[in-house]
Amino acid sequence: MNDTDLSVGHVGAVIVARLRGIPTAEVLLECEQQIAALSRETRHASVLYDALELMAPDTSLVLLQQRLGAVRSETLGTRSLRTAILVANTRIAYLARIAFGHAGETSYRVFYGDMGAALRWLEAPPAMDPGAAES
Repeated sequence: MNDTDLSVGHVGAVIVARLRGIPTAEVLLECEQQIAALSRETRHASVLYDALELMAPDTSLVLLQQRLGAVRSETLGTRSLRTAILVANTRIAYLARIAFGHAGETSYRVFYGDMGAALRWLEAPPAMDPGAAES
C-alpha cells in the first residue's frame, strides 16, 4: 500500500477519520481541514482517528500533526475535540502519543484495535473519564 487513503465522515455524534497507507503532509492537512469543517457544521466534539491500516509516518509528519492540533484548537475556540486514536501496534501508538500528547491526556486516548472501547470512551461524559487505563 503506497498511497494514502483518507475518508472523513461522522457516525452518530462522532467524527471518524480513516487513514490508510503512508501519510503525507498534504493528506494530514486535508484531514484536519475536513475534521474542523465537519465539527463546525455538526457541532460534534469527538473525533476517532482510525489508524489501523496506517503505516508509520516520518517524525516530521508527527510534529506536523502536533502543530495542526494546536491550530485546530485555536480555530474551534474554547471547544476542544475529544480524540480517540485506534492503532494496530505499539509503534503507531507511540507516534500518536507524540502527535496528540500536547492536548493533554484527558482530551485524547490511544486504543489498540478496540473500536467499541474507543467509541464508548468518546461518548462518555468527560467527567466520567477514568483516564488511567488503556484498551
